[in-house]
Amino acid sequence: MIHRLLQPKILELAKQYPVITLTGPRQSGKTTLLRNSFPDYKYVSLEDPDMRLLASSDPKGFLETYPDKTIIDEVQRVPDLFSYIQTHIDLADKEGMYMLAGSHNFLLMQSVSQSLAGRTAVLKLLPFSHKEMYEGGILPLPVDKEIFYGAYPRILDKNLNPVIYYQSYLQTYIERDVRILKNIGDLNNFIKFIKLCAGRIGQLLNLSSLANECGIAVSTAKEWLSVLEVSYICYRLEPDFNNFNKRLVKTPKLYFYDTGLACSLLNIMSAEQLSSHYLKGELFENLVINEFIKNSYNNALTPNLTFWRDSTGNEIDLIDYTFGEKKAYEIKSSQTFSTEFFKGLIKWNLLAHNSQNDNFVIYNGKDEIKTSHGTVMPWEKFGSIY
Repeated sequence: MIHRLLQPKILELAKQYPVITLTGPRQSGKTTLLRNSFPDYKYVSLEDPDMRLLASSDPKGFLETYPDKTIIDEVQRVPDLFSYIQTHIDLADKEGMYMLAGSHNFLLMQSVSQSLAGRTAVLKLLPFSHKEMYEGGILPLPVDKEIFYGAYPRILDKNLNPVIYYQSYLQTYIERDVRILKNIGDLNNFIKFIKLCAGRIGQLLNLSSLANECGIAVSTAKEWLSVLEVSYICYRLEPDFNNFNKRLVKTPKLYFYDTGLACSLLNIMSAEQLSSHYLKGELFENLVINEFIKNSYNNALTPNLTFWRDSTGNEIDLIDYTFGEKKAYEIKSSQTFSTEFFKGLIKWNLLAHNSQNDNFVIYNGKDEIKTSHGTVMPWEKFGSIY
């Protein structure tokens, strides 16, 4: 098993809270992580119709059968169970009683906030990070292959064909998760909407344009985008609101949690296609930013990431405030370093009074380079550096 960087946090927090809640996209490895972290715990999946019937029709009997040290998977399938868990753990007054896992973030968190607030630590597990793959010896170099394959554990563990895997994953997502989360009548139009989102990776989010191209109302586009966000398909990177001047771009950018899924939506059928694809730079940028998202979640933190752009075109791809520091990153898919990479960083430094020691360029080259404006870091070695 590839070591998951979130595991130490789960083990630590299980000694402090009666319940651990682990959420994340389907097939990101939640069940595997919990079962390997707590091998002496019983395991119950509420995807099993018999278990779901027991939990929903006789929740007290269910908890008497599983009174302690139990992993309950897809727990959001029985929302009423949460209130009974609350009463049960309050009476027991113990730590580490239940590990709850679920893929429907909205439904899960709705139940958690209503019944388990203050009683559970909520953690998120995304597919493998670059660092996890690097340390596990399964990194699918070169970078085009890493982008194309994505990071879902099953693909790398079973050496599956990414094209077939992501087509099936998307179909399952549409047929199960979307129908549960939102009553969408025209699923074909919804798939078109997801593909249009993939075509806008790394771009400023324009909901009006998305709605027009899809033939839906702007309000519908907002709802559909929210569905994609709560089910860990895509996310928004917000602009930096530090008011250095009044001519800042204030529109978020759109990215996908997994570049392999994005490639599938873009009809990219092989890693070789990426070398000449018009979104190659944006997909590489997405790959890098995902690592920062995963690193935050693996430390049980909420990502505090932004980008900066002014109206004259000066831009920084990523500013990371997550660990109480302010570090700025420019991301380039080029294999060759250029001093032009620091153009936006130099401009931003003058306004933000940031140290050159906190300026970085991440690129697809081989060498780490120290310059007077900051450090140039090779993506290939990012797992050992970051």
